[in-house]
Amino acid sequence: MLDAALSSYGAQVVLAISSDENHPPENIIDGKTETFWISTGMFPQEFIIRFPDNMNIITVSIHSYNIKRMRIEKGTSEDADKFEAVADTEFEQTEGSLQANDISVNVSNTTHLRFLILSGYDHFVSVHKVSVQS
Repeated sequence: MLDAALSSYGAQVVLAISSDENHPPENIIDGKTETFWISTGMFPQEFIIRFPDNMNIITVSIHSYNIKRMRIEKGTSEDADKFEAVADTEFEQTEGSLQANDISVNVSNTTHLRFLILSGYDHFVSVHKVSVQS
């Protein structure tokens, strides 16, 4: 299956509301779980991934740490100004290991995905990898 959320495929993180120079948002789409983006400690946190083409998306996989609740929204316009919720999920807390979650979304004609981290198990959360199966 194609992972449409890889930077090597042309995906881009076009918005992240927090950033640490040692752990930039681009790490989310580099395909590695060893690198990551880290939040700055307030909720909600948000990042948006733009795809090079309109996508039909079946599943979103997220490797993260300390996320409690997340909403995923799809955007169908080039401007990324209108979004529609496609999933709202709670993650289980893990001690000392990454959270690995596969979220079924089954959406079509998508240009952007917005990820809203609504709460965490700690003040800081990290997202290590987002994969999108189309």
